[in-house]
Amino acid sequence: MMPYLTQATGEPTGGLAGWAVDMIDALGGAGLALLTALDSMLFGALPVDVLLPLIGYTATQGAINIGTAIACATAGSVVGSLAQYALGARLGRARARALLLKFPGIKTETVDRAEAWFARHGAKAVLLGRWLPVIRPLISIPAGAERMSLPKFVLFTTIGTLMWTATLLLSGYLLGENWHQVTDYAGMFSWVVLATVAPGVVLLAVRRRNRRRKETATAVGENRHTEVG
Repeated sequence: MMPYLTQATGEPTGGLAGWAVDMIDALGGAGLALLTALDSMLFGALPVDVLLPLIGYTATQGAINIGTAIACATAGSVVGSLAQYALGARLGRARARALLLKFPGIKTETVDRAEAWFARHGAKAVLLGRWLPVIRPLISIPAGAERMSLPKFVLFTTIGTLMWTATLLLSGYLLGENWHQVTDYAGMFSWVVLATVAPGVVLLAVRRRNRRRKETATAVGENRHTEVG
């Protein structure tokens, strides 16, 4: 049980946030795992970015072991991501895309970004996309639609999700009563990660394009040589 969670919010909560707090108070680690699983399956509809730092803070009060919290949050998110992957694999790109666009709050440009991110970066998109608010809720769908290797998907999803949940929970744990500041820092950190990785990704893309051009030029040259011969 987590008796400090409701008290730590500082004020009454309602709606999805209140429901999530009540569930975690009642079920503890299992409730946390269920929360992150639902968040993944519902395309980021739950306030997990806010609740994880709060739960990290309550761990300093003995509400839950911080290691247990990280394990439960990670496990739940991976399970939810697997559900998304299965949906993408089952429906295929076109049908999965059409289904996504029926959900409130999911815009065409958001789906386009997730698909483009995966198309460009493949497995790395699954790993790094966990840090990006726009990409994280949807990245598992194109991974499934493109039939990314399941073991590789699970590995990269687990690593990325573990880093993301551990960062939010440990930040709340370390900041204590200032846990609410984590959401600002997390947003900044997400863009720092993107800015750090982007140059390497661009360089890799340029190298791949140049290599393909050389391969194409070589193939054309060999064909011409064969025709002349």
